[in-house]
Amino acid sequence: MTAPALPGFTLATPNSEPRPGSRAARLALPLSAHVLKDICAKYGVCLRPVSLRRTCLHTGLTELIDIPCGATREDKCAPCAKRARRLRQVQIREGWHRTDEPLPAPAPATHEQRGLILLRADFEAARDSAVREAQWDQVAELDQAIAEVEESIAAEGLRGRVAPPHPGPDDDPADTGKRRQRSTRRRQDAPALPRQKVEPRTVGKTYVAPDGSTVRPSMWLTLTLDSYGRVLPDGTPVDPASYDYRRAAWDAVHFPRLLDRFWQNLRRCVGWNVQYAGCVEPQRRLTPHAHFAIRGTISRAVLRQVAAATYHQVWWPPVDRMRYTPDQPPVWDADQRAWLDPTSREPLTPWTDALDQVDADPDAEPAHVATFGVQVRAEGVNAGTEHASRTIGYITKYITKSSADCHKIETARQRQHLDRLWQELRVTPCSERCANWLLYGVQPKKAHGRLQPGRCKGKTHQRATLGIGGRRILISRDWSGKTLADHRADSRAWVRALLGVSTDAEHAEIAPSAEPIGTYAWELASPHDADLAPLGHRLLRALSHRVQWRTALLAAQDRAAQLATADLSAAASDPARGGEIAHE
Repeated sequence: MTAPALPGFTLATPNSEPRPGSRAARLALPLSAHVLKDICAKYGVCLRPVSLRRTCLHTGLTELIDIPCGATREDKCAPCAKRARRLRQVQIREGWHRTDEPLPAPAPATHEQRGLILLRADFEAARDSAVREAQWDQVAELDQAIAEVEESIAAEGLRGRVAPPHPGPDDDPADTGKRRQRSTRRRQDAPALPRQKVEPRTVGKTYVAPDGSTVRPSMWLTLTLDSYGRVLPDGTPVDPASYDYRRAAWDAVHFPRLLDRFWQNLRRCVGWNVQYAGCVEPQRRLTPHAHFAIRGTISRAVLRQVAAATYHQVWWPPVDRMRYTPDQPPVWDADQRAWLDPTSREPLTPWTDALDQVDADPDAEPAHVATFGVQVRAEGVNAGTEHASRTIGYITKYITKSSADCHKIETARQRQHLDRLWQELRVTPCSERCANWLLYGVQPKKAHGRLQPGRCKGKTHQRATLGIGGRRILISRDWSGKTLADHRADSRAWVRALLGVSTDAEHAEIAPSAEPIGTYAWELASPHDADLAPLGHRLLRALSHRVQWRTALLAAQDRAAQLATADLSAAASDPARGGEIAHE
């Protein structure tokens, strides 16, 4: 039964506007806090600043200073993540098409440095004689003298250690710290590669164009892992039952080591120190692949040959059969300090014994062999082109997102595919100390009772990483000759120069009676401190300062552009002035 409509009264339809003053109308209004955060994100203000308490040790004056959180993920702080992405883009751009070596040759050693090295050599010879004659009191004195000389060598400006330290009296003689040596003979099923002496140069070749101009192009490269089964356009396998999830998980865990092998083989093959900068990210099928910018040019045939011949062998104990499950794992015995079988109460195989068994077997095979797939994409890129800028943006496209957020999971098939891969990653050993070794009947290295098989805390096993547990941004050492801190300093120096702000102490007018610059002590401020302002107040202050700073920066850029235009106009009217500007 339908109630009769009252005169002058109309029922609200789902698409009609809410009644003014109603709860629906109030909820339709934007929240001021959300608007503040949106404006802060627009102007690049950190949304979760870290409050530090700075105390002057001379005057005792204390003040609170907010610094950006420095997050590199958008889900944590979008402004800081975008700032980090722009910094990486600057780093890639500065090192990609360099025409000179980024790092200068080391300076020659001074007379004092050479004298310290000779003194260190005399102490080493005296210690060796004292050890052979069992004069242990002199050995202790010489060890102390050697430590003092090592400190003097470091203070004099020499990098690194002259020699490794001698073992102390409390050190285990059997624990020498040496790695197990494996045969370096290449696998019979891997193609052979030419090997050349690597020249100490990092810049590529110069080519002469038909018009007589010289160009020095570079490249960008994409490396992909092998196939584990046919997949659909959405990344899900055609036949999930035959898809090799185990090999996909192992390849994802050891992908960084496979990349290291590739660059090592490539440098030996081409004969010069190839430099790279790139990012590791998952494909739509959730398998990691890598995009790299390469300085200089290399033949595509050589790149494919090196990728096909590159492999990484994992010489770990056998993992062909899982003896236990996360629901029924081994048990820890505090008296024996070992993990035991829950039924027989026998200790599991220790890590060193398991490796010894692998070494003793002449027919042993590696637990896993990681290789690249056949898809190797390489393109040439010229400096200063739109293609170069677009490629840098493509390389850094997903660096502010977690691995699981690079591609949206929208269908049930995609969710099932992700779940099956993650379940396999949960039980895949990630290192020598991984708790998952207990599932295969092996006690991990330095085992303890807090291990939980199937719940290792390594980044490899997290659902958000998809097996990419290491660094996702890979930059070679001689790429730009600068660290991220150096690039940040360059950016600040550019802003100060544009604004006309000087930080040189020689130009600062300090009165003779002024107090010396104090030494400060820094500590994290507690959220419960009475003098710590609410987050909203701090964001508002930071937003105001940021708007003023951006306004001043834009005004300085306009003034610089007007001065440049005026100089060009003066050069066009005065040929002599034009020659001076060209010389500058």
